[in-house]
Amino acid sequence: MTPKNNILIGIIVALVVVASYNVDANPVDFVQGLPNIAIVVEEMLVVEPKYVPTALWAMFETVQMAFIGTIVGVAIALPLSMLAARNLNSKYVYAPIRALLAAIRTFPSILWAILFVIMVGLGPFAGVLAIIMYTIGFVAKLQYEAIETIDSDPMDAVSSIGISKWQLIRYVVIPESASHLLSQMLYMFDYNVRQTSILGLVGAGGIGFYIINYIKFFEYGKAAIFMLVVLVVVLIIDWISVKIRDKFIIKSQHGMEVTAKNT
Repeated sequence: MTPKNNILIGIIVALVVVASYNVDANPVDFVQGLPNIAIVVEEMLVVEPKYVPTALWAMFETVQMAFIGTIVGVAIALPLSMLAARNLNSKYVYAPIRALLAAIRTFPSILWAILFVIMVGLGPFAGVLAIIMYTIGFVAKLQYEAIETIDSDPMDAVSSIGISKWQLIRYVVIPESASHLLSQMLYMFDYNVRQTSILGLVGAGGIGFYIINYIKFFEYGKAAIFMLVVLVVVLIIDWISVKIRDKFIIKSQHGMEVTAKNT
């Protein structure tokens, strides 16, 4: 390694040490707390199977919330991403849209959940609204960045024949960025299922409501059943996502590579 790289690594290590001091990160406290984890794990191994039906129904509600929130969020995020793309609009259009999306992303989903619980009350509806807002902020950003990476040659060629912006979006932008959008949808659905498990902390429905309450009262055996159901469902969703990616995204990208080589 060059001296320049060594200096850079040294600076990074020094910054980590300083930051750890400022946040009271103490390795000694971590080591001393390990026995407490062992106690929790021991209690979680004493599971109560009678809670499995309740856990499965709560997980079904969680998946429903994540599915609705993801689909509606993506449907709203897609036109916003078109407006936020610099290669499709002037700065007077994309700048305020990007500012709006940045404001939406500023708040994590749990804060959106608190706001919507105040608005519509406790329950899954508040959780769905929170997921929609979180999905809009992040999918719109990822999608307009994907749109901006589209090759300008086909866009210029199509624009030169005098088509409208809507036709440009329909026949060039959407097909070129479709694989990115599908990938983002799969990622956000997977993330939202996990995130919905946390929204129960503020009473926004889903399986997280049970997990948080059992942990709050130190009933780790009951909480373990619900967490195990979350783990199994997340693994199933991850497996399905891999299959979808292999079928639609990877094959699509491979087809584009073959076309490029032939030309």
